[in-house]
Amino acid sequence: MSIIDAHHHLWKYNPDDYPWIGDGMEALRRDFLPDDLQALMRENPVDGFVAVQAQQSEAETKWLLELAEQNDFMRGVVGWAPLTDPDVGSVLERLAENKKLKGIRHILQDEPDDDYMLGEAFNRGVAQLAPLGLSYDILVFERHLPQTLKFVDRHPDQVFIVDHMAKPRIRERIVSPWRELIGELAARPNVWCKISGMATEADWRNWNEADLKPYIDTVLAEFGPKRLMFGSDWPVLLPASDYARWIEVFRQAIAHLSHDERDWICRNTAIEAYRLL
Repeated sequence: MSIIDAHHHLWKYNPDDYPWIGDGMEALRRDFLPDDLQALMRENPVDGFVAVQAQQSEAETKWLLELAEQNDFMRGVVGWAPLTDPDVGSVLERLAENKKLKGIRHILQDEPDDDYMLGEAFNRGVAQLAPLGLSYDILVFERHLPQTLKFVDRHPDQVFIVDHMAKPRIRERIVSPWRELIGELAARPNVWCKISGMATEADWRNWNEADLKPYIDTVLAEFGPKRLMFGSDWPVLLPASDYARWIEVFRQAIAHLSHDERDWICRNTAIEAYRLL
């Protein structure tokens, strides 16, 4: 069964632009470009990708859109825009002229203020996404889920996609309160979720499938296959797993589902939530 990878990154590496690439992440200290994606496609059952921003810059968003225009297998881009800027509406309109732009993300997990997502200026910006047919990717830690519930409830008509299952504490094998809070979030019908980013939240050198099972089982039960999608978080994945291993772990985790349910998680959910071409 072929897969659409709904979460990957590309960059031209510069240490000043990626200060978060620290010790133990040496594998990330190089360029990652569309040729690398083509290599992944040759070696794995993947036939499309969604590129997600890794910098808070319009320049990166425009660069990703240019790459997507040149490479059909880049099915869409989740970019960044200055959502708190009073002029963000015109910025979004210009960016959305490129139909490969499917959504916007701001790296909320790095904001010093855990309530940043509840700010009025930020919410005014988010309110301008739905009229343009753009989704919003939510990147948070477990501790941000109470605020995330309030944030989502302000925008009942907005498509939200939770990245990396809101980063449960897999390394510590702690399931609650993440399990209860992600269940509350899943009760909002306008929220989708990516099964992604799990290996990097586990013990990089010692994780196994059993460590991930309680978390995958939870989102399967709460969101259901039609609101779940596969993501690799490649190349951020690499310090904890190679691409082929992550795909195999994912496929084993959903092997008990019906063919139709697997097809939704592997590709159809991403096509629907991101309105992929």
